[in-house]
Amino acid sequence: MKNYIGIDLGTTNSAISTYDGETLRLFKSPDQNDVTPSAIFIDKRGNKYVGKRAYDNAARAPDNAATLFKRLIGTSTPIRLPAVDLEMTPEECSAEILRVLFGYLPEEVRNDPDTGTVITVPAAFNQMQKDATMAAAEMAGLGRVALMQEPVAAVMSVMRQRASDGMFLVYDLGGGTLDIAIAESINGRVSLLAHGGIAMCGGRDFDRLLLDRVIKPWLHKNFDLPEDFSTDKRYATLRHMATWAAEKAKIELSSGDEAIITLDDSELRVRDESGADIYLDITITRTTFDGLIAEKVEESVAAARDTMEKAGLSPHDIGRIVFVGGPTQYKPLRDKVAFELGIAASTDVNPMTAVAEGAALFAESIDWSSENRSRKSGRGALAMGGQLALSFSFQARTPDHRAKVVAKLGSSAADGMAFQIDSLDTGWSSGRMALRDGVIVDVTLSKPGENVFKVFVYDAAGGGISLPQDRIVIVRTAAQIDAIPASHSIAVEVLDRVGGRTILDFLVREGDQLPKRGKKTFKAGEALAAGSRGSLKFKVWEGEIDHPVSDNRFVGMFEIKGTDIGDGAIARGSDLICDYEVLDSGNIVLDVTVPSIGGTFHSGRNFYSRDEGQVDYSKAAKRIEEEAERVSTRLKEIVGKVSDPRLDQAQERLARVQKDGTQDADPEAAKQAMDDVQEAKRLLSLARKANQEEIRQIDLDKVIDFFDSHLRNNARPAETSAFDNLSRTAHRAIDKDGPEFDGLLDEMRSKNIEILWRQDWFIVDKFKWLAQSAHRFPDANEHAAQCAKGRRALESGDIDALRRIVLELDSIRFNTGGEDDMTISSNILAG
Repeated sequence: MKNYIGIDLGTTNSAISTYDGETLRLFKSPDQNDVTPSAIFIDKRGNKYVGKRAYDNAARAPDNAATLFKRLIGTSTPIRLPAVDLEMTPEECSAEILRVLFGYLPEEVRNDPDTGTVITVPAAFNQMQKDATMAAAEMAGLGRVALMQEPVAAVMSVMRQRASDGMFLVYDLGGGTLDIAIAESINGRVSLLAHGGIAMCGGRDFDRLLLDRVIKPWLHKNFDLPEDFSTDKRYATLRHMATWAAEKAKIELSSGDEAIITLDDSELRVRDESGADIYLDITITRTTFDGLIAEKVEESVAAARDTMEKAGLSPHDIGRIVFVGGPTQYKPLRDKVAFELGIAASTDVNPMTAVAEGAALFAESIDWSSENRSRKSGRGALAMGGQLALSFSFQARTPDHRAKVVAKLGSSAADGMAFQIDSLDTGWSSGRMALRDGVIVDVTLSKPGENVFKVFVYDAAGGGISLPQDRIVIVRTAAQIDAIPASHSIAVEVLDRVGGRTILDFLVREGDQLPKRGKKTFKAGEALAAGSRGSLKFKVWEGEIDHPVSDNRFVGMFEIKGTDIGDGAIARGSDLICDYEVLDSGNIVLDVTVPSIGGTFHSGRNFYSRDEGQVDYSKAAKRIEEEAERVSTRLKEIVGKVSDPRLDQAQERLARVQKDGTQDADPEAAKQAMDDVQEAKRLLSLARKANQEEIRQIDLDKVIDFFDSHLRNNARPAETSAFDNLSRTAHRAIDKDGPEFDGLLDEMRSKNIEILWRQDWFIVDKFKWLAQSAHRFPDANEHAAQCAKGRRALESGDIDALRRIVLELDSIRFNTGGEDDMTISSNILAG
C-alpha cells in the first residue's frame, strides 16, 4: 500500500499526516499533541531538543534556542545560538523540524521508496522562500518531495468534510502568515478562483503587540529599567519570557473574557537597575486585546476583500468562511472577520491540523514518478488490441461515487459478442452487455481509494476470450482540484531593443491557472565567448510594476556564463529559446537552449544565484532605511500635486518603517519593514497608473531640470540636440497610453548617464559611494576585493580602470529601483 505524507511546516507549530488512499491519519508528537512547536533548543552539554520541550526552554534561555525561523527562510539571515557558539541557516533549522516530524512515522513508511511527501508553503511565499524550503527537505533526507501552497491544502481538507456545493473563502491565519483562498465546489471537484494574503501577519504579530504595548509600558511603570531595555542584552531573558507569558495569556483568552500575563520573580530571576526582582502580573481583557489586534485584523479583512475583487465576487456570492490556523481559535476574531466581510463563519475543519491533512490528501494526486511532480491523469484506458481493436476508456480519478466506463471498438464486432464488468471489491456485476462501440457502463465506487474491476469479453458463442489485460482501477478521491491560480506574477527582465528600455516579459501572471508550461524566444544582447568572465543574465522578478522594473521583488538570476560554454561563442543576437514550467506550487523550472552552439542550460544548475536576491536581515537596517528614504522622496515629489488615497497608504507604510525602526538586533522587524517598503512601491505604481499624465509630467520635469542644472554645459552639441528632441517628443507623448513615454524618459535618463559617465569626478564619486555601501552587496568579500582594486586605480590616477571596477561593482550589488540602476540593466533582448 502506498503512503502519502503531508507536512504543515509552520512558523510556530508544525504537523504531519499520512493518507494511504483510504484512511487519513494524523501523527501526534511523543507528548500526544496534534502539533509540534517549531523550536530547537541546545543545552550547555550539547543535547538537542526539538518541539515542546525546546519551546518551553527557549523563553528561559533564548541564547540556546532557535524559533520563528520560517519567517526568515529564503533569506541569508543567520540564526544564532550564542550560548552554544552555534550559527544555523533558516533552512538548517527547518530541516531539524522536518526530520523530527518524519521520525513520528512508522519505519516501514519512512523507508518505503514509494512514499511521497508534500510540504506546504504560504501562498505569499516568494520563489526564494520556496527554493529554500526544498533545500530544507533535501537536508532532512525526506526523499521524494513536492511543495504545495497552504490554501490549496486547506481547501483539500475542507472538501473532505464537504456537505454541499458552492463557494467558500478560506481564511488561514497561522503563526506568521495570512493566506486567503476562494474556492468553488461542484460535485466534489473544486477550483481555486483566487488567493491572496499577507506575508508578515499572524499570531506572532499579536504576541509582539502584547509585548510592545502592554507588557513594556507596565514594566517601565513598575520597575527601574533603561529606556533601551528592548535591545539591552542584559534583559534578553526578560523579553523572551514575557513574550512566552503573553502567548499563554492570548491562548487563554480563546476560552475566557480575561487572562493574566503572569511570571513569578523566581521564574524570571531578573533584577532591575535598582536591584529589585522583576515579576509580571498584568490582567488583560478581551476588549483590550481586541483593540490591540484591530489594525492587523483590518489588514486581513482588506486582503480578503482584495482577493474577492480579483475573483470578481461579492460577499453575496460566497456561502461561508472556513477558518484555519491557531489564531482563528479566538472566537472574537472569527466573529469580527465574518461581520466585516458579511459572510457566515464556519468551523468545518480542525484549524490546527487542516493544512497537514489536506497536504497528505493532495500528495495522493501527484504522479511521483514524474520529474516535475505533475498531477496524475484523470483519464484512464485499457487497450485489448487484436483484430477488434477493443479498448475501454474511463475516469481514472473522481471524487464521485460513480464513474463511467466506455467501450471503444476500432472495427465492428460479430453479432452476439458481449462484455461484462465485475467489481473485485464488492462482487457487483454489470451482467453481460452487447459489445458495441460507445456502450457506457456506470460503475459504483464502493470505497475511497482504489476500486478494482475485472473486464470479461465473450465471443458470439458465449465463450470467454482471453485478455492480455483485464483490470480497471478507478480511484475515488477525497476531492479533486481542477484549477490552482498563480499567487504571484513572475517575469524575466529584457530590453525591448538594443539600447532600449527595460521591460518585463511574463512567464506567468497572478491568477493564471497552474501548472503552466510555455516557450519563449529571447535574443542575446551581447556576445559571450567560451571561458570568459561575462554572462547572459536572465533577471527574474516577482510583481507587475512596469516602471521601474526594479521596484518589483528580485527573485534571482538564471545565468549562462562564459565558463559554462565548452568552446565557440554565443554571438550577439543569437536565439535563446526558453522552455519553462510553473508548477502547482508556483516553483519555476527553466531551461534555455542556444541553437547556435547546440547547448542547453538547466535551471537546476544555473537558476537562482540566490545570494543575488537574499538579504541578511540582521545587517539590513541601513539598506532598508535608505530604501524607505528613496521611496519617500519619490512620494514627496508627487504628493501635493496629485490626490490619490494610495499615495496616503504608501506614506503610512513608510511612516511605520521610520517609527518602528529597523534595528539590526531584530531581523524579524527588519523583514517586516522591508515588506512595508515593497508594499509602498506597489501602491506608488498603482497611483502612477491612475494618475498617469500628472505623474509623467513630474518625472519629465525632474529629468529636464537635472540635465539643465548639471549636464548641459558638459554635453556635446549632438547630445544636447538629441536630448532636447527627446524632451519635445516626450511632452507630446505624455497623454498617450502605451509604453512610448516611458521609453523616451528612459532614453533621456540614459543620455544623462552617458554624459555623467565621461566625467572623471562622477566616476570617483560613484566609486566612493559604492565603497561606503557594503550593505548594498550580498557578497562582502567580493565587495572588499573590488574596492581594494578601485583604491589602487584611484591612487595611480587610472580612471579608465576605475570605470571598469565601478561597472563591476554595479553589476554585483542589490538592485534598488533608483535611477542609478540605469547602468546595470539586463543584457537579454525581447525575441
